[in-house]
Amino acid sequence: MKHKSGFVNIIGNPNVGKSTLMNTLVGEKLSIITSKAQTTRHRILGIVNDDNYQIVFSDTPGIIKPAYELQSSMMDFVKSALDDADILIYMVEIGEKELKNEGFFNKIISSEIPVILLLNKIDTSSQEIVEEKVEYWKHKVPNALVFVISALEKFNVDSLFEKIIELLPEAPAYYPKDQLTDKPERFFVNEKIREKILIHYKKEIPYSVEVETEEFVEEEKIVRIRSVIMVERETQKGIIIGHKGTAIKRVGAESRKDLEKFFDKKVFIELYVKVNKNWRSDKIQLKRFGYNQK
Repeated sequence: MKHKSGFVNIIGNPNVGKSTLMNTLVGEKLSIITSKAQTTRHRILGIVNDDNYQIVFSDTPGIIKPAYELQSSMMDFVKSALDDADILIYMVEIGEKELKNEGFFNKIISSEIPVILLLNKIDTSSQEIVEEKVEYWKHKVPNALVFVISALEKFNVDSLFEKIIELLPEAPAYYPKDQLTDKPERFFVNEKIREKILIHYKKEIPYSVEVETEEFVEEEKIVRIRSVIMVERETQKGIIIGHKGTAIKRVGAESRKDLEKFFDKKVFIELYVKVNKNWRSDKIQLKRFGYNQK
């Protein structure tokens, strides 16, 4: 049997379940998940290896109309996923009727590579509505194979996985067979902290935050971490810290628990908050944080 390998890239509107799907397919929580839109900011690869194949899954930010430089960079990640895919997964949910970017949608319906359209969250709807939506999407994206799934409940995900293996092109592995992702450890530290901020803070605060890990020292039995939470305004700094530091202590404690599971060893974490004015619109700062890579 010849070896198969390829990039399977997941795109769609915000909050349709892309990150949940990738974590399920990869079997690891690589992408953070919250109920807020724009949780995913980067393109994150999750690699599934077997003797006969390597699938490089790619989670991407939800498609939006950019309002500032950070969001433009996020949409560049989506564009790159459209450009280098071997199989494209276009994910929608019940009740959704269109992609929020016509240019991206036109690329999907004119794609010459295999397209799989996933109708997600079917566990929240009736059989009649699901059947109606399947027909709608078959008409809307005639070049796509349509699958109904529930990424959260793992319904029909095994069938999807088998179809992906079937569609993979013959190719050698792109990454070492023991590699799980393309991101370094510090990236996942930053994301775990940012996930807690998305969960616990309201309004604009989570969207004004970036996390940078300045120190990551892995010893035999413990990982020592020092991370900085960047905000855009002095008032936001006070909100992140909270009364007598209670809010930031909660973020640190919950992040530490998740990171101990992730690294499978004890974690010591120190968090600081700094004001970094207008970082979301500063191309130099964005490049430093891993955006604007072109």
